[in-house]
Amino acid sequence: MPIMVPTGLADGPHLAAVLPSCVAAMRGDGNPLRLRPVRSVVVALVDGLGTANLRERSGHARTLAAALGRFSTARTGGPTTTAAAITSLTTGTSPGQHGVVGYAVLDPSSDRVVNQLSGWGSGAVDPATWQRVPTVFERESDIRSYAIGQSRYRSSGFTSAALRGAEYLAADDIAGRFEAALDVVGAREASLSYLYVPELDMAAHAAGTSSDRWIAALEALEAAVSDTVRSLPPDVALLLTADHGVLDVAESSHVLIDERPDLVDGVRHVGGDPRLLSLYLEPDLPGAARAALVERWRDAEGERAWILTRDEAVAAGVFGEVDIEVLPRIGDILVGARAPIAYYDSRVATAASRQMIGQHGSFTAREREVPLLRFGAAQS
Repeated sequence: MPIMVPTGLADGPHLAAVLPSCVAAMRGDGNPLRLRPVRSVVVALVDGLGTANLRERSGHARTLAAALGRFSTARTGGPTTTAAAITSLTTGTSPGQHGVVGYAVLDPSSDRVVNQLSGWGSGAVDPATWQRVPTVFERESDIRSYAIGQSRYRSSGFTSAALRGAEYLAADDIAGRFEAALDVVGAREASLSYLYVPELDMAAHAAGTSSDRWIAALEALEAAVSDTVRSLPPDVALLLTADHGVLDVAESSHVLIDERPDLVDGVRHVGGDPRLLSLYLEPDLPGAARAALVERWRDAEGERAWILTRDEAVAAGVFGEVDIEVLPRIGDILVGARAPIAYYDSRVATAASRQMIGQHGSFTAREREVPLLRFGAAQS
């Protein structure tokens, strides 16, 4: 079977271009997004709102849907998972540079798989060093920067890794966060604000993108954006984007990899997401055994998944340019779902993880293509 690799990873503007373009516009410089000079910018990141998700529910979000058009989409990279994508947004670099290469990632120094959103506790990796590059907020320290999110994220390890350099403003509902952003830009001081909306992703995971809960979250976002747009000062831009899209996967479409012992023989750790497994092999596994395991995966799953070795993934640009320090954090084998399926290891998967409906992580267009909507001074 020929090797299948994901294509189109570099199509359209990347999330990593968004904040640097905003800073350039604030300084009156040219930029990849072609933003005109502005005083302040608010960048709202809506977790899990892919372009396809928005189009499918456009009747519930007329302001957002009306902004879809030319220059209104962007690409999130691989993997299409929150920790990697947000860190690319806030650093302006690829996962291969900043080092947050997935959802559950091997720390080679401790031989442990670390959750990149919630696994920053005592004895885990240090957010100040694990995330390897300065954020845009740190690099542009002469610009007043804010991160606006729920209060529970204020002191999280991920916030310390991805949002350092920004002053944190807490508001627990969607409307309150946009009101906080209006308060910031209402001052005459130039400012760059990042605003995070997790509610749609949470609803998708719990109930799916067709659920009343997901639609209610979308309508709450629509109302907050609509109100904000009417109140924006004329020299302020509002951009709205996302970290990834979502597709619903039924439990009947779960693939239990441990039911095929030959697919986990030689695998030391299973990381990544259910739609993008990172398989970390035993360090002393011979080269011939490694190659045979890759071929077994391709024979078993190659019709419905991309099966890539680490070297193939790096060559395909999945993680952008990869620093040598980051390389061992990437799985020896990556299994990226193309079909609407999700992979689990039932030996370690929790009941809660198996109940998740909305899924993401892989390289499909539905997961990679996200809105890049322009309001206020960003429109012209």
